[in-house]
Amino acid sequence: MNKMIKEHIVVAQNASGRNMNVPLYRFIGEQPGPKVYIQSSIHGAEVQGNVVIYQLIQFLKHIPLNGEIVLVPNCNPVGTNIKAGEYTLGRFDPVNGTNWNRGYFYDQALIQEFAASIDDKESVQSIKERFRSQIKQQLQNKLNETWGIGLAQRLNLKLQQLAFDADYVLDLHNGPVATRHIYVPEYAKESAKLFNIPHVILIPQVFSGALDEATFCPWWLLSDLVSAKRQQAIYFEVEAFTLEMGSQEVVNFTEGKYDAKSILAFLTAKNCLPANTSNPETIVRKAVYLKDYKILYTQAGGIVEYMAQPGEVITKGQVLAKVLNVDNLDNDQATHDILAPCDLIPILHFPSASVLSGTQLYKCFTEYFEL
Repeated sequence: MNKMIKEHIVVAQNASGRNMNVPLYRFIGEQPGPKVYIQSSIHGAEVQGNVVIYQLIQFLKHIPLNGEIVLVPNCNPVGTNIKAGEYTLGRFDPVNGTNWNRGYFYDQALIQEFAASIDDKESVQSIKERFRSQIKQQLQNKLNETWGIGLAQRLNLKLQQLAFDADYVLDLHNGPVATRHIYVPEYAKESAKLFNIPHVILIPQVFSGALDEATFCPWWLLSDLVSAKRQQAIYFEVEAFTLEMGSQEVVNFTEGKYDAKSILAFLTAKNCLPANTSNPETIVRKAVYLKDYKILYTQAGGIVEYMAQPGEVITKGQVLAKVLNVDNLDNDQATHDILAPCDLIPILHFPSASVLSGTQLYKCFTEYFEL
């Protein structure tokens, strides 16, 4: 049966100089196979992923494993503990305002230089080992920077050191008020069908600082460069995904078990688990390219009733939200409707009923299609 090792890693220090640790659960199978890395709660309010990891641990205690799975719940204890009354304000580093999920490392020039060093006879496995070693050394160099780095970036780089060893990386998130959706690199589109997630966002080879991009962008670019050099398709079999599993500030153990089984279905298909351990459900999966994942901003401030629910199919002209202006309660300017500008599927909406002008009210699928 699998060997489970529990460790603790230091991700930060508080103002008293005490280490802030997070647990790391490492499952090692008796048979060789892929390496998987799964983390949750890089944003403090996005807590459901911890329940998913708990449910995964319960399953993995009893399922034979090929390879290794590393689980890091609550990977950002700083963000989790930044509270203001009833709300968790853990989306940004409180020192400099950096998004906790935007400080990962990517260096296109380094990848191009590495690709030039590969000769025609070097094996794919050797390339992967050398590339991993070089990237991890660069991460350590960044961590050892003489002038220091910000708290968010330090946390990100420590987690990236763990993740870059893996063949499959899953970063578990939640939206404000959201339905399940997943970010998938375009080259791994078929893998989206392995999760029980009905809404799929296909993303290009563009690095914006997130963990999934910091994982797949280097391998994607390296694959393109080596394939062009050898004039044949070279695929390194590394994939990374951001899974958005509903709304933030909410925990549900039943839903967590469902999402754990969804991840097990993916791991089964990737030969991490025995055949038929878990299979993806037969569901309709609607996909959109990132350019067609649109943000609807408010034109005016007010108090909002959200009429369209995440995941609902909406037609052009249908009411998305109703806005109340408290300065005009005595006249016909008291309310106005926000209408859908086109056929769309709202995926998430702003968590509060009180909004300023220019607020990201909804994020929506437009020009979507079935996978």
